Amino acid sequence: MPFPPGLVDGYTLADLTRWLLLGALVVLLSLVAVRISARSGLPTMLLYLGIGLAFGDGGAGIAFDNAALTQVLGYAALILILAEGGLTTPWNGIRRAVFPAIVLSTVGVFVSIGVVAVACHLVLGLTWPMALLMGAILSSTDAAAVFSVLRDVPLPTRLRGILEAESGFNDAPVVIITTAFALQLVENDAPDPAWQLALLALVELGVGAVVGIAIGWLGGKGVRLLARGASGIFAIGVIAVPVLGYAVAATVHASGFIAAYLAALVLGNMRLPHRAAVNGFVQALGTIAQVGLFFLLGLLASPSRLPVEAWPALLIGLVLLVVARPLSVAASLTPFRVPWRDQLFVSWAGLRGAVPVVLATVPATLGATGTRWIFDFVFVLVLIYTVVQGPSLPWVARKLGVVESVTQVPLEVETTALDRMNAEVVMVSIGPDSKLAGVEVFELRLPPGANVTLVLREGGSFVPELETRLRTGDELLIVSPSDAVEAVHERLVAVSRAGRLAGWVPDPSEPPSRADRAKAKARRIAHKAGSVLPPHSS
Repeated sequence: MPFPPGLVDGYTLADLTRWLLLGALVVLLSLVAVRISARSGLPTMLLYLGIGLAFGDGGAGIAFDNAALTQVLGYAALILILAEGGLTTPWNGIRRAVFPAIVLSTVGVFVSIGVVAVACHLVLGLTWPMALLMGAILSSTDAAAVFSVLRDVPLPTRLRGILEAESGFNDAPVVIITTAFALQLVENDAPDPAWQLALLALVELGVGAVVGIAIGWLGGKGVRLLARGASGIFAIGVIAVPVLGYAVAATVHASGFIAAYLAALVLGNMRLPHRAAVNGFVQALGTIAQVGLFFLLGLLASPSRLPVEAWPALLIGLVLLVVARPLSVAASLTPFRVPWRDQLFVSWAGLRGAVPVVLATVPATLGATGTRWIFDFVFVLVLIYTVVQGPSLPWVARKLGVVESVTQVPLEVETTALDRMNAEVVMVSIGPDSKLAGVEVFELRLPPGANVTLVLREGGSFVPELETRLRTGDELLIVSPSDAVEAVHERLVAVSRAGRLAGWVPDPSEPPSRADRAKAKARRIAHKAGSVLPPHSS
């Protein structure tokens, strides 16, 4: 059964029926893949790729080799995936991580490109232009993989923010750099000087960022006025805003990907109504985009060509994993005093996924000769190292001690009353190492207006009293004013780390602030002078 190269004249209802049948089968198989992923720990992207391979020329026999269509549809899917990431990422979760993530998405990318390029030149014998192209293609972490895997790992807010923001930011510069390097390999195309490429990338990123922020803010105001009463059309209007951001930025030759992500990020943090309907819709679109994208990439890959790339991909992937990624993380995050354990986890959590595989189609579509093998090489590399990294992330986080013993999850409750009261509901799970166990409800000292309304314990539930003592494994439902949710989270984390005395004693897991260091210095000076200050005097 041949795969149509595109939307062409002469397409009939019979063709539509066949492709609807195929699409429905793929979606249903994807539901099975989600169940398998939950039980095995394998990332769903691997199973989606497997479905594509099973339907391709090495399985059911669907012949598909249209790299240009794959790139176009891949870009469309990435827009929706980035939109989902931006719309569902709370600003308070990434606020302190924005600047480290920006450096990691720029300086870190250049470090990674350089190290991988040297390895490709020395190990594979590639020319420098081809080696630099390979480094650029492999330098981007994948938003779909990172967003999906991190949902199951209870990380501290700043660490999760760095990974989420990096995966949202770094697609844009990598797409620009990859396209620029690929154009250098096109015959009869004079290479541009490096400084010109760097300047072009900065301008495109800057303009794209301005466009995205402006459209996100204006779009939020617009959809709130136009479609406030109907949750269905409101959700459609919300997803149209980041798509508009991409289109406007691309029209003026700026970075559409950074515009789409920032427009979604601004829009998702504007306290829009119908939050549950919007998030459900964008998550469904993001999932469909992931399924379609990975299925298409699996179709494009040919199992008969992949084995020959296994050893080269294994070697370059090893350099990427144990040299390039750690160096890029160290160069980017050390100036921000990110602890070494956090840096190690960020290094290991730099998952590659659909983005490098989609970018591997760029050289061929631009007409660069001798680059068809790049797709197979990148496909095998991503396949191997996703199997290694993805399932091991929870274990690595525990071994490095970067997991939180208490996790807070926003509950998307679609009620007009909550919207009118400007309130939110969050669920808190008490882990085995949390010092929340043994604390009574009144000792939480939550911000004004926030209350523990329900405790789920051992399969049952009850409304707690102020003297109710919390236990390991309890799940709490907390209703809080929207503007106090961040303070609720910070208070729960503090009590989880230090117990009921949190706030009265320093948190040993947090580095001392500048004020704390100044107080400690004053105490040392006073001690030498024979007049010791109280331990916590201000």
